[in-house]
Amino acid sequence: MSIPTVAADRLSPQQIEERLAAASVVYIPLGSLEFHGPHLPIGLDALTAYGLCLRAAAAGGGIVLPVVHHAVGGEHSRYPWTIMSDSPVAIETLLTETLTRLSDFGVQRAVLLSGHFADEQRDLITRVADRWNATDAPLRAVARTLGQAPEPPVAPDHAGRFESLVLYALAPELVNVEALPDPEVFPVPVDEDPFGQDRHRADHPLHGVFGPDPRRLDVDAAAGLRDHLVSWIAGLATVD
Repeated sequence: MSIPTVAADRLSPQQIEERLAAASVVYIPLGSLEFHGPHLPIGLDALTAYGLCLRAAAAGGGIVLPVVHHAVGGEHSRYPWTIMSDSPVAIETLLTETLTRLSDFGVQRAVLLSGHFADEQRDLITRVADRWNATDAPLRAVARTLGQAPEPPVAPDHAGRFESLVLYALAPELVNVEALPDPEVFPVPVDEDPFGQDRHRADHPLHGVFGPDPRRLDVDAAAGLRDHLVSWIAGLATVD
């Protein structure tokens, strides 16, 4: 799906004004650089948030800002090639400054969507939106993480079936489940907790994967999951 005309950094000021005149909505995607196993890129959270926001704006109007590649929280902060902020302060400042400028431009609605959905990240963007909405500015902000999507056909996880399918629906060439150990040779116990602490062990066949085993990925489910999320995200533009 080619949708360059909703990406703010690809548009001229006049083109931006034309799109916002039709729907005064700006999407602000957030993600992290975080270990997602050997089968997924470290930028997955940002790639999914951005890709879904592009499709939501294409469907319902508005524009999408470039991804904020900083996040907080979760249990992977010391994993290989994870670059996570220790404090939310700088990110909160950046987001508040962004909302201020959008308000100066007359934007009516901002949707903050984080592909990284650790509790700390959810709380961060919620604080920013709540504090902003407590002011008398006409711009209204709504903040959600992908983990807050209502009734998704696949339950959210970290590097498991959910995140693998979402990215597959957006960029299938970036999902490489063959990089994981062969499930026939390296099975996981049928009674294992897929969100348990054993997954932190470096010798575990699903090291760093918290959720259902993605090694036999049902790619036919990817498009339906993507479309469910896009519809929900586009609907956030009308949430009070």
